[in-house]
Amino acid sequence: MKDLLRPDLPFRLNGRLWMEGPDDRFMGIGRLELLEKIQEFGSISKAAQAMQMSYKRAWDLVNSLNQQARQPLVSTQTGGRRGGGAVVTAEGQQLIMEFRAMQARFQAFLEAETQRLAE
Repeated sequence: MKDLLRPDLPFRLNGRLWMEGPDDRFMGIGRLELLEKIQEFGSISKAAQAMQMSYKRAWDLVNSLNQQARQPLVSTQTGGRRGGGAVVTAEGQQLIMEFRAMQARFQAFLEAETQRLAE
């Protein structure tokens, strides 16, 4: 491929990684960020606000994640006198770690292939 590219231009590979189930996206950067924000704030609503996302969209994403996983990734508690909240479960925390690691391997792949273009 290198012989097809102009040598005076710095080319690099770029891409995004996500996992898909048979009917819906399961995990990607946006859902990962949502899980991390829920973990940080203890609330789907506050996580949505921090991401400038509607509560309905955030709730739909959490619902999709929970329906596609073996165990719930986010556990919710309805409001009341003390208010509601949300917790990223141990399974959700594991998914965050494993997807972050997968992202790192994907970025390493892109960097290695970019180096091959430059050789």
